[in-house]
Amino acid sequence: MSYLLLTLSLSKGVPVNSRVSSKIQQLLNTLKRPKRPPLREFFVDDFEELLDVQHPDPNQPKPEGGEMRPLNGEPLGVVTNWPPSLLASLQRWGTTQPKSPCLTALDNASKPIYTLTYGKLWTRSQKLAYTLLNKLSTRNEPLLRPGDRVALVFPNNDPVMFMVAFYGCLLAELVPVPIEVPLTRKDAGSQQVGFLLGSCGVTLALTTDACQKGLPKAQTGEVVTFKGWPRLLWFVTDGKHVVKPPKDWHPPIRDASNEIAYIEYKTSKEGSTMGITVSHSAMLAHCHVLTQACGYTEGEIITNVLDFKRDAGLWHGVLTSVMNRMHVISIPYSLMKVNPLSWIQKVHTYKARVAVVKSRDMHWSLLAQRDQRDISLSSLRMLIVADGANPWSISSCDAFLNVFQARGLRPEVICPCASSSEAMTVAIRRPPEMGVPPPGKAVLSMSGLSYGVIRVDTEEKLSVLTVQDVGQVMPGALVCVIRVEGTPYLCRTDEVGEICVSSSSTGISYYGLPGMTKNVFETIPVTSSGAPISDRPFTRTSLLGFIGPDNLVFVVGKMDGLMVVSGRRHNADDVVATALAVEPMKFVYRGRIAVFSVSVLHDERIVVVAEQRPDGSEEDSFQWMSRVLQAIDSIHQAGVYCLALVPANTLPKAPLGGIHISETKQRFLEGALHPCNVLMCPHTCVTNLPKPRQKKPEVGPASMIVGNLVAGKRIAQACGRDVSQLEDNDQFLYMQDVLQWRAQATPDHPLFLLLNAKGTVANTASCVQLHKRAERVAVALMERGRLNTGDHVALVYPPGVDLIATFYGCLYAGCVPVTVRPPHPQNLATTLPTVKMIVEVTSISECIHSIQMISQESEFLRSTNLPLQRCSPTWTSVFLPQESLLGSRCCLTCHSSANNTSVLCGIDISNTVCFSQMSHAATSALCRSIKLQCELYPSRQIAICLDPYCGLGFALWCLCSVYSGHQSILVPPLELETNPSLWLSAVSQFKVRVTFCSYSVMEMCTKGLGSQTEALRLRNVNLSCVRTCMVVAEERPRITLTQSFSKIFKDLGLSSRAVSTTFGCRVNVAICLQGTSGPDPTTVYLDMRALRHDRVRLVERGSPHSLPLTESGKILPGVKVIIANTETKGPLGDSHLGEIWVSSPHNATGYYTVYGEEALHADHFSTRLSFGDTQTLWARTGYLGFLRRTELTDASGERHDALYVVGSLDETLELRGVRYHPTDIETSVIRSHKSIAECAVFTWTNLLVVVVELEGSEQEALDLVALVTNVVLEEHYLIVGVVVVVDPGVIPINSRGEKQRMHLRDGFLADQLDPIYVAYNM
Repeated sequence: MSYLLLTLSLSKGVPVNSRVSSKIQQLLNTLKRPKRPPLREFFVDDFEELLDVQHPDPNQPKPEGGEMRPLNGEPLGVVTNWPPSLLASLQRWGTTQPKSPCLTALDNASKPIYTLTYGKLWTRSQKLAYTLLNKLSTRNEPLLRPGDRVALVFPNNDPVMFMVAFYGCLLAELVPVPIEVPLTRKDAGSQQVGFLLGSCGVTLALTTDACQKGLPKAQTGEVVTFKGWPRLLWFVTDGKHVVKPPKDWHPPIRDASNEIAYIEYKTSKEGSTMGITVSHSAMLAHCHVLTQACGYTEGEIITNVLDFKRDAGLWHGVLTSVMNRMHVISIPYSLMKVNPLSWIQKVHTYKARVAVVKSRDMHWSLLAQRDQRDISLSSLRMLIVADGANPWSISSCDAFLNVFQARGLRPEVICPCASSSEAMTVAIRRPPEMGVPPPGKAVLSMSGLSYGVIRVDTEEKLSVLTVQDVGQVMPGALVCVIRVEGTPYLCRTDEVGEICVSSSSTGISYYGLPGMTKNVFETIPVTSSGAPISDRPFTRTSLLGFIGPDNLVFVVGKMDGLMVVSGRRHNADDVVATALAVEPMKFVYRGRIAVFSVSVLHDERIVVVAEQRPDGSEEDSFQWMSRVLQAIDSIHQAGVYCLALVPANTLPKAPLGGIHISETKQRFLEGALHPCNVLMCPHTCVTNLPKPRQKKPEVGPASMIVGNLVAGKRIAQACGRDVSQLEDNDQFLYMQDVLQWRAQATPDHPLFLLLNAKGTVANTASCVQLHKRAERVAVALMERGRLNTGDHVALVYPPGVDLIATFYGCLYAGCVPVTVRPPHPQNLATTLPTVKMIVEVTSISECIHSIQMISQESEFLRSTNLPLQRCSPTWTSVFLPQESLLGSRCCLTCHSSANNTSVLCGIDISNTVCFSQMSHAATSALCRSIKLQCELYPSRQIAICLDPYCGLGFALWCLCSVYSGHQSILVPPLELETNPSLWLSAVSQFKVRVTFCSYSVMEMCTKGLGSQTEALRLRNVNLSCVRTCMVVAEERPRITLTQSFSKIFKDLGLSSRAVSTTFGCRVNVAICLQGTSGPDPTTVYLDMRALRHDRVRLVERGSPHSLPLTESGKILPGVKVIIANTETKGPLGDSHLGEIWVSSPHNATGYYTVYGEEALHADHFSTRLSFGDTQTLWARTGYLGFLRRTELTDASGERHDALYVVGSLDETLELRGVRYHPTDIETSVIRSHKSIAECAVFTWTNLLVVVVELEGSEQEALDLVALVTNVVLEEHYLIVGVVVVVDPGVIPINSRGEKQRMHLRDGFLADQLDPIYVAYNM
């Protein structure tokens, strides 16, 4: 604000008399200058992709009742002999009634193993308190001081030791923090519990001897430090470790205060664990409230099935029971798993008056009750259902009553209650003797509830929710219902909201989280006029409900289970109930279903995860899944985004056997759930996608150029250096003439040096040696062949000097050589068709190969049906009769149309290979441009690690050394599979300044040598000599790979400026190449959303949706480039996206094809602009890109024009009216999971198909389906139609490391991929 005031005052005319003020004035003048308005008559800026806003349904039900009034509970009664604190009550019973039973623990055989009396509880708690305060010390300082937090780590089958430890901490004025026993380092939620302990400053953990022995140990014998946990001292509270206090030591028994008594943990919806602090006064008040509401009296027997460390199990079974000298029979969870009827048996045996259970316990006891007779529940006056707030607890209560009413259970005994960790007990149905109204039941419309409105319906319908009341508000409490979101306005009487409580018996805060505390524990509800309803703060309970007739409280859900999908509310428990209703026991294992929502594309999506029975078949699973989808859709009017089935007993468990929902959700999002069946339904669920782009009428070319001029933008055109001056060897038209000239002028000058996998020299060739070898080939061809001038000859050779010599031998003989990759001996079935197709397309008259291919000769002959000539490496064979050298074509270089090249072994290639023809003049011009750009001369050495069969790789292997006279060190890429360091070692050994490689070679080095840089350095590998390392590519530069390569090998001296890329294509194999001079390649960042609409919008690094794009080298000498509109064929302005057109002396002259597609030939290789410079002939590259004039200066002193290649036009995917580049989607997919090694996308019948290679266990295969669907939706607004998970190596890659997506598509359609899993998203 101070800066704003300063600028305002300056703008009013403060005199400018200093350097600072003049700068500020200049800034102000700039800000005042009006921005140039957009030229809407020339440009249509439609690249803003806006998600479809879900408009509310005009017919949706709205609340119509009046504003609710806060509801008061009955007054809290005054008890004359009520103790001033809970500890005072313990002291009273421990000294006056020492033999009165307090707690009975049972073993797994349902037998009592120990009964703790009040006297024992008092004395043992005193011993522990004294020991903690006086016998634990570090460096003569007490380890604990009053107010310190202490972790209580006790198993669920040892309530006695827990109770002693809990009251021992209270007597020592320490704050107990009860947590679950961590069994392994990877327990569900364990890391978050550790975070809670750390934030509470816990340094000591109390446990039992048996529990401590069962904890995982480190090699030193100490308990391991669990992930995310602070370092703890573990203290065993068994009798031998505590000491008896002196007779004059007495624990302080103070009146209840607002100091923290204990901290109860709670796990939020997102999985974070928070500590809820409860004060001594709130603990005492809650005991008072429960005593009055439940009518507890001294000496009553209560059966507790719940977890005694938290919630209702702690409140009734540990705290209120001591207040009233009650006897608690604690039923451990391990016993309930063995004998679900154990709690009923103990009610009968001990004539218990009260039982505290969950609806789950009632349900499982129903299944086992047939085995038990002679039991009576007539002694019960209260059966407290702790999770009565669960909407489907009513079914358990009704079923339990129907069965056990005949065994003495009275209907009015069942008392559901509602509670939350923050507000503790919110409401409870009173026992019948208190004269309360009869229980209520509400049948509510699910559709109305989804809009937050209460509408009564009839039970005959399926789409209704029947809920029971949870009784009356607690004594002394004030309760209201507020709106879930925004300002806490009071709800209307027929509106569902969050229940809030104002009472002295609630928690007071989240420990260490003041912001969340203020939001939850200090809420001030207001009326519709904005007036506060009370001066007392309210606590949010996270319970969703309403106040019904007779002031009964009804709960219909929880905030933690709330899922807001397309503006409608759904409760996770309701969806679970619906899923369970679909043949529950036949298919779902023990009813274990988890429902949660994940945020995808700015809306919540419902995910259902269920454990299937071990004997369930795949057919059964898909039948069940389809029925669940239909049921949820018809009952809840909500679509399920993902339905996953996992094997039995694999979902993370909560401490007492339930499903750990937040951990399950976390595993789903991390791809660690490992389902065995998945059904994704994004097409039906995702309704907020941007509207499909409607193609608008194209702006005319004339309007466009005028718009560029008005906007001050130049036409996007650039050219390389002038090449008018002649070189020494420009007098020769043919490459074979250059070789002959060099053989005479410098016969012994070395041209080629071939390395093998061991790094030793396998072959060399000087000028005269290469000339003589070529002559021998020519003589053999002329003597033995029946070839005519211009006939095509296939050279089927592995990379090496023999290939080069045979190439020039064909030129000497007047034949047109066609370099062909040999078929792979281990994969003839898929590589031979490639050779056959090349033979057919190029009308091959003769095939020549080396003696290394003899073993493949019979298969090769059968494949090609051609005569085969064999040459030995020593060139002693003779060939075909001589013809005169009259051919006008020099060579054919094999190229692919769009996606496919014919140089990758192991792939069945379709008949889309095309061959670009280059004249002799074009060949010489190409060599001249490369020579000038790279400053090549006879004393220079360059290293080449490329395949020699097509494109720039062919030119560098076979042409450039002969033309420029430099020595080429040849490293066949296949040798790197045996020795990954071969190429870099050669570069270092020969101190090469210029080297060329492919992306596949760079990736091989990055992955294979990433961890071996130190070993390479010890072998004296030094890359500081490298001035330029160029990646030969016909695609968008892979910035991530090149940066990784530079970073990894920086320690070996590789300059960060050395690595760059080249760009060429089938119409011109070398358009851009960094060379040895000129500015470094520049990088810009594009808005990916604008790019989808064929717009270039530059943004800052790190901006949302930003895409880094680096320059593809410098434009070669003699090359002119222009950016043209793909539709109008008119020139575009600077920084506008269009097709890259090129005009150059070394452009190819056309495709060689036997099908006579002249129109395709003319359009690609000789086309003209529709306006502007209409005389120049251009070749269309088929690649989208843009030119941008930078502030840098090139070698000629002019401002540098940078060319940025975006991607192949033929590969782009037109979906929803928008253009997508496959590499952008693939980058997102690879990033979504660590086990995705590679990815490729294509379209099939308007569906997006994503193929991912799984580099890991097959059990991770189905994890990828949801992650891939999510990331493509989030980042690209596309729904994936099919996800195909395959093994590594299935996606075909050519020799330059480029994906062959169309071959992959052909394999997918022909069912040849042998996938691990195929998911068809519905």
